[in-house]
Amino acid sequence: MIVDRQGRRFRNLRISLTAACNYACTYCVPDGKRLVAAQDELSAPAMVRGVAYLIEAAGIERLRITGGEPLVSPKLEPFLREVGTLGLADISLTTNGQLLARKLPLLLDSGVRRLNVSLDTLDSAAFRRIARGGDLATVLDGLQQAHAAGMKIKLNMVPLRGVNHDQVLPMLDYCLEHGFELRFIELMRMGHLAREGQTFQQQFYGMSALLETIGECHTFVQAEAPVDATALRYEIPGQGFFGIIANQSVPFCRTCSRLRLSSTGWLHGCLSSSNRHYVGDLLDKPRHQALPALQRLLVQALADKQELAFSGGVTVMKIIGG
Repeated sequence: MIVDRQGRRFRNLRISLTAACNYACTYCVPDGKRLVAAQDELSAPAMVRGVAYLIEAAGIERLRITGGEPLVSPKLEPFLREVGTLGLADISLTTNGQLLARKLPLLLDSGVRRLNVSLDTLDSAAFRRIARGGDLATVLDGLQQAHAAGMKIKLNMVPLRGVNHDQVLPMLDYCLEHGFELRFIELMRMGHLAREGQTFQQQFYGMSALLETIGECHTFVQAEAPVDATALRYEIPGQGFFGIIANQSVPFCRTCSRLRLSSTGWLHGCLSSSNRHYVGDLLDKPRHQALPALQRLLVQALADKQELAFSGGVTVMKIIGG
């Protein structure tokens, strides 16, 4: 077991199945171009071996599949079929929901029961301006089908001042009505936003503003959350829950247990660090050769974590998922 001086270790793995995406969200992609898969992306079998080795080397317990957009990848089916046999405590998936209805049978057959769906507005015109791709009605239909099939669903919203902050209450009310849990994610100073400080400051809509807005219409109390949770969780008694991932306002670096594996074979121990560690070449090696080398890289990746707070990073979020 690899543990740092703050008692942190890697429990949760987020694996970017592909960098390809059918959206080009403004806070993720500055140039408006949809993303394509990298030429050197790992194969599905290599990714499965990567997860298996990380379970053994780091003690990974839970897996979240991200992208880009994982539902566009032809690797999704073979990856799900094999990774489900590795004995993980939980396998979940983050998606923009555009292909959710089409891929729902595959997800259900593969044992995926938890989804995080990125949705920033219920206004169709604002949806097109932010996502620069896709169709809102298709996403909402996929959500209803997944909910009817018994999926546990959280919606992820990035509130942006002057862009969609007027959707905070409509999104919350929609989620309370439909039994979804809404997670507000504070804008992160990453990629182009790490360089464009003025844009970040203009659009940042943080925790205090969110709670003030919600408090105008709802009474809420803070709720329990796991010690290594990224979100502060709140309950609106008798109606439901919402959360705020307040990476700027209330940093959670002290308890972070997340490790990320990119689609091209790079380990990222911290979103706020430009350090990364290549493991793609290890995934073709036999276990007895791969594990010792992997453990050495994991020690370095754990040391990349911030001591106190997220300070921003040049790493582009689209490369390593959410």
